[in-house]
Amino acid sequence: MCAKHKGGLEDYKTWLVQRQEKLWKVSSETADDRQPVNLDPGSSGRLSRAGDMQFQALARETDRRRQAELKRIESALTRLSEGEFGYCVICGEPIALERLTMDPAVATCIDCAPKKS
Repeated sequence: MCAKHKGGLEDYKTWLVQRQEKLWKVSSETADDRQPVNLDPGSSGRLSRAGDMQFQALARETDRRRQAELKRIESALTRLSEGEFGYCVICGEPIALERLTMDPAVATCIDCAPKKS
């Protein structure tokens, strides 16, 4: 861990864990929204089913993004526990404090960010 980041390690960890818990909670609370839509013609009108399918697709995409953020957070927590937090996973250079402050789950420095796919 870079010396300029050492003072805030616990703050980063706290933020990451709290964000992780919030994302898990929201994912659990919205699980029903991602369930298959009943396509039985007798259950509701065609437009209602289309709206339900659109809502389901949106809920699934939102959850996909939520799961991606959870993976980023888990990776950041792993880097924290291994003493690699605050260093770019591509070039190994320290990540700017401002960048970590904006998103503690960030894994790359600004120069390497476009290289990560």
